[in-house]
Amino acid sequence: MSQDSKTIDRRSVLGGMATLSVTGLTLPLWAKSSFAASKGGTLRVSVNRAPGRLNPLLQRLNSEYVLGELLYSGLTRLGKGMEVVPDLAESWTSNGDLTEWTFKLRSNAKFHNGNPVTAKDVVVCLTAILDKKTGSPGRRNLGPISGVSAGPGNTVIVKTSTGYGDLPSALAYTTAKIAPAEIVTGDFDRLSREAIGTGPFKLVSYEPDRLIVVEKNPDYFISEYPYLDRIEVMVFPDSSAEMAALVAGEVDLALEIPPADFKRISGASGVTGQRTPSGRFIDVVMANDRKPFNDHRVREALSLTLDRQAMIDFVAEGYGTPGNDSPINSAYRYYADAKQKTPDIKRAKALLAEAGYPNGIDLTMVASVKPGYRQTLAVTIREMAKAAGFNIKVETMAHATYLKQVWKKGDFYVGFYNMQPTEDALFKLLLTSDAAWNETRWNNKEFDGLVNAARTTTDTAKRQQLYGDAQKLMQKELPVLVPVFFDLLSANQNYVENYNLHPRGATFSLEKVSLGVGAPKR
Repeated sequence: MSQDSKTIDRRSVLGGMATLSVTGLTLPLWAKSSFAASKGGTLRVSVNRAPGRLNPLLQRLNSEYVLGELLYSGLTRLGKGMEVVPDLAESWTSNGDLTEWTFKLRSNAKFHNGNPVTAKDVVVCLTAILDKKTGSPGRRNLGPISGVSAGPGNTVIVKTSTGYGDLPSALAYTTAKIAPAEIVTGDFDRLSREAIGTGPFKLVSYEPDRLIVVEKNPDYFISEYPYLDRIEVMVFPDSSAEMAALVAGEVDLALEIPPADFKRISGASGVTGQRTPSGRFIDVVMANDRKPFNDHRVREALSLTLDRQAMIDFVAEGYGTPGNDSPINSAYRYYADAKQKTPDIKRAKALLAEAGYPNGIDLTMVASVKPGYRQTLAVTIREMAKAAGFNIKVETMAHATYLKQVWKKGDFYVGFYNMQPTEDALFKLLLTSDAAWNETRWNNKEFDGLVNAARTTTDTAKRQQLYGDAQKLMQKELPVLVPVFFDLLSANQNYVENYNLHPRGATFSLEKVSLGVGAPKR
């Protein structure tokens, strides 16, 4: 730590929490298992947020992505190493300039109502996702698609306005699921009440605030899966209740363990903890188009108050890596290493004075209560930034209220995002001028140009240079502060077999899970 931040210890940061005001993978999918899996049984899985959206085209929370993956399929999926693997599409090819891709559909894929999957279903769903009226979070995450049409045989042709080498990866996006064309065009709201997909499981009941039950789909297009007969997704808004249920054996698999609980939970009798590095990050979002954050000096001053190494302990309980004000880390293919930023309180004070705040600046930072480490980050920043003249009031908010009132609208708040399939997907989600969730309103044309140039080439060296320059520009201009990346943490009963944390954080592959010796009979 720097001299100015030595007085900030974990006790002072966590003690500050009391002052908050609350307002409101695995092998490729088609590969055979390397062990003799037990078949049958019921798996109880816990999530910490209610999956309020059943429609797979509209989902945006991890608890909803679980349902989307259980009940639906996309054209492609991501393997454990972030490689693209087949899902509904068994293969794909492109033309020479990467502007036209042909996806060949499986011949044995059927919806839960027994109807076969056709190219029309894919065309209608992808077109709906790309239609602004639908409101799909994946609209801008599928890439520069200019048209989707049915091709000869059981194929789908996707055309892009520019060369786009990442299209197969982009189509693995969490909301790029396929539903029957007649429902999407005829009664779209039906997808909010029923699930008629092609996934490994079929919906039995849906009580989003309490329990979602699915059962094995006997007609799943990969005949080996699923191993389980039934999965019960249990909703625990209270983390302590969820952890207690896991330790008591009422839950078989908790998809996410808070860092503060991981050591205790993974040491509990009969429980196995899982941990994997990831590109999941927490960030400080600043409105670059409004005062005071339209002044780069204010953003840089705040950045210089942060002791990122200390934050790994304060915020991630030691289960993470320091961020460097770019959302790309070593989990990504085109990560550009740079000197790790360290605190400089003297320089931060000088920058604030230059920006017109010689006596300090008063700010209000908003943090959702979900996940809990958003609050911890906010309090940590409040304490670290005091010495430089930042007087930050931290206001916490129920997550639903935060989404409605603050996310993409607020001037200064704490964000939290999963790792994306590619650098392009992340930049186009959050940071380019045309980003789906352009919450910083940075709108930097140089950055846009670098990202657009990188997506039109498959030359590895050129992409490394372009994405590296994009990361350096972010670290210089600081449209957003990224101080911490999180390891992913999960835990399961010892009898749960073949569940592996995926670095993406939104991929689960529960069709591969089985129950071994000692599993309860339900």
